[in-house]
Amino acid sequence: MNNRRGPFDGLLVIDLTHVLNGPFGTQLLCDAGARVIKVERPEQGDDTRSYEPFIDNQSLYYSFVNRGKESIILDLKDKDDLGIFYNMIKKADVLAENYRPGVMEKLGFPWEKLQEINPRLIYASSSGFGHTGPLRDMPAYDTIIQAMSGLMMETGFPDGPPVRVGTSISDLCAGIYMFAGIASALYGREKTGHGAHVDIAMFDATLSLLEHGLMSYIATGRSPGRLGNRHPYMAPFDIFNTQDSSISVCCGNDALFSSLCEALQLEDLIKDPRFVSNEMRVNNQAELKIILEARLKTQPSSYWIEHIHMAGVPVAPLLTVAEAVEHPQTKARNMMIDAGGIRMPGNPVKISGYPDPHVRSGAAELNQDGERLRAEFSH
Repeated sequence: MNNRRGPFDGLLVIDLTHVLNGPFGTQLLCDAGARVIKVERPEQGDDTRSYEPFIDNQSLYYSFVNRGKESIILDLKDKDDLGIFYNMIKKADVLAENYRPGVMEKLGFPWEKLQEINPRLIYASSSGFGHTGPLRDMPAYDTIIQAMSGLMMETGFPDGPPVRVGTSISDLCAGIYMFAGIASALYGREKTGHGAHVDIAMFDATLSLLEHGLMSYIATGRSPGRLGNRHPYMAPFDIFNTQDSSISVCCGNDALFSSLCEALQLEDLIKDPRFVSNEMRVNNQAELKIILEARLKTQPSSYWIEHIHMAGVPVAPLLTVAEAVEHPQTKARNMMIDAGGIRMPGNPVKISGYPDPHVRSGAAELNQDGERLRAEFSH
């Protein structure tokens, strides 16, 4: 059971979500102190319990977004189990689900019915395309949404194919929006006394993050091309090769560009007409990159990171996952924790006055809490 204190301490969440985007959203609630009861289907439970990779026969895919939750198997077509479920709803603050629109209605649990049972219930839904629009019934996984949102078409290099972002960004950002929607609805309930239906779409969530690509289309009426690692509106703002590896250097204004030129001993570039303003540097970014890399390739990355950093210019090495995980900054922020004896990401939301424990409860085995929960919600 989740015994941690947090701003949502005392909140009861019934979690019908599965796979990634919904469980990630309810995991954030759990990290904030909520009691989250994961209701799983008989026999196999959440699909991700069978997904690799495994540690001691436990799926990391499942564990990373379900730690600290309680688990119960309920067959919602069974009369007795249905009674348990309804008793949970009567006492719950939040019900979260990420089925396709219409599935909850077919099961007999539309928002309108559950609102009658518990008028204060926050009913949160997350799906590929939301509960309205012509694509509401279309099934989706993360890559489907990345493909349809425009994100893949603007990711990659100009001479290469569209590229999927290297993480399940559409799933994860929809989970974050689910968490934000639930938190907002709970705050609204404090004022009105009434629950609400939170409707999150992975498509909406990803579209809202397009940023530069969307700006470009609105401004020009044309979809932007792929740019690789460079910024479309600032330069130099890219990945650059040094003598032994690549580094990231970002100059967002003229002052930073001048400082970079001084650190590289290329002061003549500061007044060069081709690079005298950010607009000119963007227009001539390819030529500027050739000049900068010619200088950067004279020394190893460690040398340049030190000198550029001392000049006050944002600069960083390109780290592997292993290097990022083991970095002192990661340790200082408690961003790798022990949950049930397994290393996994910590809580990125740090709130003063609440603990951020390094050791947390792990993910429950399937139906681990079933007997106790049945007794608790038998009436």
